Parts: sequence; C-alpha cells; structure tokens
Amino acid sequence: MPLSGLARAEHDRGLLGRLLGRDPALHAYELGDLDDFFWPYTSWFRRGGQVALLYHGAVPPTLLAFAGAGGRAELAGLLADLTPVLPARLHAHLSPGLVGAVAGGFDVGAGVGHVKMALTDRARLAGVVAEGRALSAADLPELRGLYAAAYPGNWFDARMLDTGRYVGVRRGGALVAVAGVHVYSPTWGVAALGNVTTHPGFRRRGLGAAVVAALCGRLVGEVEHVTLNVRGDNVAALRLYRGLGFTAVAEYGEYTLTARWG
Repeated sequence: MPLSGLARAEHDRGLLGRLLGRDPALHAYELGDLDDFFWPYTSWFRRGGQVALLYHGAVPPTLLAFAGAGGRAELAGLLADLTPVLPARLHAHLSPGLVGAVAGGFDVGAGVGHVKMALTDRARLAGVVAEGRALSAADLPELRGLYAAAYPGNWFDARMLDTGRYVGVRRGGALVAVAGVHVYSPTWGVAALGNVTTHPGFRRRGLGAAVVAALCGRLVGEVEHVTLNVRGDNVAALRLYRGLGFTAVAEYGEYTLTARWG
C-alpha cells in the first residue's frame, strides 16, 4: 500500500543524519541505526523535517518517533500517514502526545513511561572507582546466564559484543555485573548504554556504578554523546545514573500496537 498524505519513504542516510543530528541525545538510537550494522533492518519515513524509523531487527518490529515540543504536530501527521502501512503488531516508542496519531488504526496497550538521559557532567565519573574488563564472544554463554538470572526478558543482540563495548565485573571467577551498549557509532558520534545489570546476589555493593563508569570511561574518548534509556519508575537506576553525571533530556512512552483491521 502506498504512503498517503505528505509522508515519504526516505533512503538518504546523509539527510537522515542531518535531521536527526539536530538533537543527538534525543535521537541516539536512530543515529546509530544509520550504521551498516543496523541499516539493513531499518525502514525510514519523513514528513518535512520529522523522521520516523521502523526497526525490523526485533520481533515484533519497533517504531521510533521522537520530537521536541515544536516538532510534534508535524510528526503526528507523519504517524497518521503511516498508520495504514504499518505492521499488524508492533512496539512503538513515542514522544509525549503522539500515541493519539496511531490510535485510529490500532488498539494501544498500556504505555510504560521512560526517560532519555545523556552524560552531561563527565567530571562525576572521576569520583567513581571504575571496574570492569571488556567482554568478547567467548563470554557469551556466561553473559546469557547472567541475564537469565538478573535481567530476564531484556533485549540483547549478541552481535554487539563485537564492538568491544561490553564490560564485565567478576567475583570468584564468575561474571556478576555487566554494562553494554545498544548503540555504538563513532561515525555519528553517539552511544547508548544498554543491558546493564548486576547479579541479585551482588547488588548494593557499588558494582553497577563501577561497571558503568568503566564503560563510560571508554566511550567518552570515542563519541561525543553518551546516552541511555531507563524506565521512569526505576528509581534506583535513575539515582545511579544521575550520580554518574547523566541528566534527563526527554521522556517517552513504550506501547504495544495491535491493528484493528485484518
């Protein structure tokens, strides 16, 4: 089905990078998906200066649509235009006020509020004793075991280990804490932390802060913007990241959309 209204499919990576690069902290995930690593799993759409991304590398696919307050009316128009051509079931990550643009064609599951954060005070990292060594594909079985015990249901792409930007802490030879990346793009100057967890038996010992600080210590010399997403109700994680120098830059909701047709 062709796109309706003013929406168009967009294939120009340079143009997408310029549009998204106006606010790298807000659009870190999309900027990272411009890399060859993720590009084959993406479909991009544009209306004027606003961009939406449909990422096919997860099941179900995920729609990302973020804008500051001044751009949300145009982005809502883009989402309305896209509604007839979107998959019958998908996840959607949307800036405040945008879910109504797709509600006409989809049943919308209860949203989960999230916060986008960016590392804005790098001096705070110096106040944390960093600890952690880089993980590799050889650590994958143990890493999966840690996630099963400490972070079940997390989204983890094992290919990201190849970036060398997963860091782990061991105790007694066992992997007990890890911090990694969902996005790592020196080309576009962004990284997004992800898959950060500590084994339940080793929490409240400062290992989370130590391993995140170790990873950030690597990233700050490689990219300009270090970011992350965190649930808005995860008080402990918000406190940890603020203590490491991260600041909230935006809020958004995560929804499950199920089409009413077909």
